[in-house]
Amino acid sequence: MVFSSVVFLFFFFPIVLLGYFLIKNITVKNIFLILASLLFYAWGEGILVVLVVISAMINYSFGYLVAVNERKKLYLTIGIILNLSMLVYYKYFGFIIENLDHFHFIHINHTSILLPIGISFFTFHGLSYLIDIYRGNAPVQKNFFNILLYITFFPQLVAGPIIRYHDIAAQLVKRESTLDKTVEGIRRFIIGLAKKILLANQLGALADQIFNTDFSLFGYKVAWLGILTYMLQIYYDFSGYSDMAIGMAKIFGFDFLENFNYPFISRSFREFWTRWHISLSSWFRDYLYFPLGGSRKGEFATYRNLILVFFLTGLWHGAAWNFILWGFFHGFFIILEKAFLSKYLDKHRILSHIYFTFAILLSFVFVRIENFTLDMVLIKKMFTFFPTYDTKLHVMAFMNPEYWLILIVAIILCIPWQRIVIVKKPSYALVMNYAQLLFVLAIFLLSIMSVVTDTYNPFIYYRF
Repeated sequence: MVFSSVVFLFFFFPIVLLGYFLIKNITVKNIFLILASLLFYAWGEGILVVLVVISAMINYSFGYLVAVNERKKLYLTIGIILNLSMLVYYKYFGFIIENLDHFHFIHINHTSILLPIGISFFTFHGLSYLIDIYRGNAPVQKNFFNILLYITFFPQLVAGPIIRYHDIAAQLVKRESTLDKTVEGIRRFIIGLAKKILLANQLGALADQIFNTDFSLFGYKVAWLGILTYMLQIYYDFSGYSDMAIGMAKIFGFDFLENFNYPFISRSFREFWTRWHISLSSWFRDYLYFPLGGSRKGEFATYRNLILVFFLTGLWHGAAWNFILWGFFHGFFIILEKAFLSKYLDKHRILSHIYFTFAILLSFVFVRIENFTLDMVLIKKMFTFFPTYDTKLHVMAFMNPEYWLILIVAIILCIPWQRIVIVKKPSYALVMNYAQLLFVLAIFLLSIMSVVTDTYNPFIYYRF
């Protein structure tokens, strides 16, 4: 079940909301949300829902052992190993065996292993709990159902943001669902739904048309158009799901931290990772990069730590070499910026934007295409600026007025216009509030119409 499906929008979510607000006791509310979340996961994953419960049991048990025993580091280590073992087996075992088999080291049939959707998310939630308890950043949770809710809560179970335990610990036992929070949550959910349905899906359909075509038939303009639309699809899909998760959580009284902050206005890769998938980048920073020493132990250690972090960042996104290459690509540019490039980028705003825009577009080639040879073919096409005799398809072969409109709107909305246009007069502010209300209602109706009528609604988190 996905947030943008008919079943979720018209049946599951309304029923859960009604039941939640009819219940007064916080403990019963939590149990109700657990049951709803388990149903949400089991709807698509079936028996694999047991893994989520097992994850919660492991982390509850070892969190308690870490808190009450003197040998904290030992129990933390065992807990981390158990979490990562489950992740490696279900997500990476097949990838490891395929590579060993390629070099004739081993041959094992791994096709029967099913990848549980969202396993990277709920594994990182569990690791956050154990590490936060070990560091003393949050009190140990004595109520198993609160940990089960933290792990299974459906708005953040199969997609972002990644919620760290110390940010939500107090809200598991005490929170308020106010009218203001509910209104803001609904508004945020609608915006996220519109991003997913009206922008990401349409951009994805265009990107699929381009990349399902023989690369030899188009020139550099189509190549750049394809990777631009794909990058924007990923952004509006990821940020749309994050908006929906943050909005739903707010309705239930939870406050989740932001996950995206206009990443494409960045002027460097370092800035990009403070704006893109913030919960993931900050997770790796606080739970891996800083414990490894960060940038405190000299240049070599710093670059080693950055390479490791971005290798794992790429691998986290998917068990495939193209994701690892994508991670290394980002790590390489961040090292360049840290070594010497930043001092030049900081002096030239326009040049830094141009540098970043071209480089970030190139990075998404590795996300889209798994075959390295085809990656190189596409990149060559992107930089072959003179038409060749075999160029038969041009931009207009893929574009129509609707796609042009969607692409232009998607690019415009990458800029935080509301921070640029500041309304000070109360009368104007009132008009803007009414205009925003009408806008939200309009995009909600368009989104619902699209959900009901369109069949193209990809779920791109299956790798996670």
